[in-house]
Amino acid sequence: MKALPFFLLLLLPLWLSAADTDDIGEGGLHTQDWFTISFKDIAEDISDAKAENKRLAIVFEQYACIYCRKMHEVILADPLISNYVQDNFNIVQLNLFGSEEVTDLDGEVLSEKDAALKWGVMFTPTILFMPEDVPEGQSNALQAAVAALPGGFGKQTFLHTFEWVRQKGYEGDEHLQKYHARKLKEAM
Repeated sequence: MKALPFFLLLLLPLWLSAADTDDIGEGGLHTQDWFTISFKDIAEDISDAKAENKRLAIVFEQYACIYCRKMHEVILADPLISNYVQDNFNIVQLNLFGSEEVTDLDGEVLSEKDAALKWGVMFTPTILFMPEDVPEGQSNALQAAVAALPGGFGKQTFLHTFEWVRQKGYEGDEHLQKYHARKLKEAM
């Protein structure tokens, strides 16, 4: 009889990990139900976002990425951040090592992992912020991106980067780091 509770304790980690997979998508990536379902044609996704008065952001993630998990379970769990991103951006999620097809701006069709190599994405999560319009003369999404957020950051840096892109800070005189510092100071 005393072995039964010990046996149940051994199963507890499996039960907890299974209960914690509600937000795990098909490729083992954490996901949000509001992420954009896409054919992963970057030019089309830019146009679709613009038609909704939004911007396109491409997020690269990978299986078992602790920083991706933090982005989903901590940063995007904050309603202020989640609502801002949902209201202003279409998010297309790519798997750093995935095999789904992506169509780059030059029309090249490649796997997600080959797109990551072509675009120089090495860390997850990495978010590429695309321009408002499909750019002419850009051969790939990395060249066209107006900003990139590589790696895991805290809530404020994450939110301020999305705000800065939405406000077209990249066209002005205030660098993202100065914008971020100003916003932190204003919040004090």
